[in-house]
Amino acid sequence: MATREDIKFLSNPKIGQLRSKYCRFRKYNIRYIDYKDEDFLMQFVNEQGKILPRRITGNSLKYQRKIATAVKRARHLAILPYVTDLLK
Repeated sequence: MATREDIKFLSNPKIGQLRSKYCRFRKYNIRYIDYKDEDFLMQFVNEQGKILPRRITGNSLKYQRKIATAVKRARHLAILPYVTDLLK
């Protein structure tokens, strides 16, 4: 018989495991989200330039709204692009 180490998985075997999500703003006591900080806002935007949802980032509703507002302001001032092919 083949052992578990000999078997090559087509997908990640840790997919079904749950990991605890947390709001990084509440954990690190971040009160203000700066819309001019491009590197920080890039963590909440995917490769196409779309804002990542709460279920993926783990943010609370209050801070997810603030992130969405900050990203939209940064887009309006051309700090972040509206649409792109490969952002990261």
